[in-house]
Amino acid sequence: MRVPPFLYSLYERFLRGQLNSTKRPLHVGLIVDGNRRFALANGLATRKAGHMAGSDRLQDFLKWCLELNIKIVTLYGFSTENYKRSSEEVEELMSIILNKFRTLQADPLIADENVKIKVIGRRDGFSQEMQDEISKVEAMTEEHDSFQLNIAIGYGGRAEIVDAVKQIGEQIKAGEIEIDAIDEDMLSNHLYTEGMPDPDLIIRTSGEERLSGFLLWQSAYSELYFTEVFWPAFRKIDFWRAIRVWQQRHRRFGK
Repeated sequence: MRVPPFLYSLYERFLRGQLNSTKRPLHVGLIVDGNRRFALANGLATRKAGHMAGSDRLQDFLKWCLELNIKIVTLYGFSTENYKRSSEEVEELMSIILNKFRTLQADPLIADENVKIKVIGRRDGFSQEMQDEISKVEAMTEEHDSFQLNIAIGYGGRAEIVDAVKQIGEQIKAGEIEIDAIDEDMLSNHLYTEGMPDPDLIIRTSGEERLSGFLLWQSAYSELYFTEVFWPAFRKIDFWRAIRVWQQRHRRFGK
């Protein structure tokens, strides 16, 4: 049953009033899931329509984060495991991602809110056209420093750690560092998220309760929030519920 707009507005204001204005996550990780099931549940003509609906939700989510003064979002858009899907679906996803990068370049929100965009993951599997668009959007926003959007595509948490270890190994081989100098900080500084704080909160949509390789190293002390809502149907109130739960938890950091 569809909630009347005036009731939704009342609940939104009620929920907003429950949030602690002085306690905000600095970095939110987001695993967007459920596009295909959303398409099926809503009678959309194609699977691609579900993925497109999910793509369209990104700018809304950015606005909600900016409203709460959250500074960093890392979005899990396409994993290394997603290459195992049918070639047709992979091509559909790559087409949607390519168009999203072009849309972001033209979106006034990115310039007006000083949003920096960084793509994390292995790029060697992308077309040259995709790599060119990634370079464009990163160069265009390189000097922006009010908000950072990390888009993880061609990404796998294990692959990220392997790449970091390879970089450190090359430095040892070149005589630039000693093996005894390797510690957690050094490994962190060779990850794709070098220089960024670890995520305070990771949200996954669609009811699945696992990280699926997302930020494996960085999520050691992250709070996890799982919601049944499919990503294309994710609303501001769903996001605020996640923030409310995060604010109610006591983070112990292993203590």
